[in-house]
Amino acid sequence: MIDLNGKVALVTGGARGIGKAICLNLAKNGADIAIIGGTDNQELTKEIVALKRKCAFYKCDVSDFEASKAVVDTILKDFSKIDILVNNAGITCDKLLIQMTENDFDKVISVNLKGVFNICSHVTKWIIRNKIKGKIINISSVAGLDGNIGQTNYAAAKAGLIGFSKSLAKEVAPRGICVNTIAPGFIETDMTKVLAEEIKTKSLEKIPLKRFGQVEDIANAVAFLSSSAADYITAQVLRIDGGMTL
Repeated sequence: MIDLNGKVALVTGGARGIGKAICLNLAKNGADIAIIGGTDNQELTKEIVALKRKCAFYKCDVSDFEASKAVVDTILKDFSKIDILVNNAGITCDKLLIQMTENDFDKVISVNLKGVFNICSHVTKWIIRNKIKGKIINISSVAGLDGNIGQTNYAAAKAGLIGFSKSLAKEVAPRGICVNTIAPGFIETDMTKVLAEEIKTKSLEKIPLKRFGQVEDIANAVAFLSSSAADYITAQVLRIDGGMTL
């Protein structure tokens, strides 16, 4: 059984989709939840409070270094600590490279990669200073491992996140801090529901389990990696893709 009672989890991009499922799962396992996002989800906050867990939402552009510092400082003031950090915030701007603008590339890198640096930088300093044996889980993608047509910007950011996570894991391991990465495959979210049926059909053909993943599949893995059951697991990349990349 996963027991996160007494823990505080900070989840970026936690208002919807995979992030929402992560917040609910961590709360069900006992954690108090601080959510960073672009749009508040008051219904989610109510659900978590109904579980008798503390929850608060903070609006922040994680690609902004100073804004990230300010929001982390506010969360630490409101919650007193951070034990678990889940970097889930991300955007897409899919185009073939020959159609991609500099801004298309820069904004995806800024949120999906630099945003993780920003939040990790401020949270990790506090965790080390306060001798917390924290858990950091970064949400990458199979696109960061295998690439994907029309996603050179997204794949670059997610591949960079994997290298970032492994390097950080080595730096903070002596402090008892674990850093791991999850690489989801095709997960059913609002983002994937709008894809053309032809794309969905071709994607499904590549998945040995013959189904798309659910947000709970990712949330369950995050909860495990956040718990004491994963105290000897660090610097790992966990593919959750139904065997798609076999």
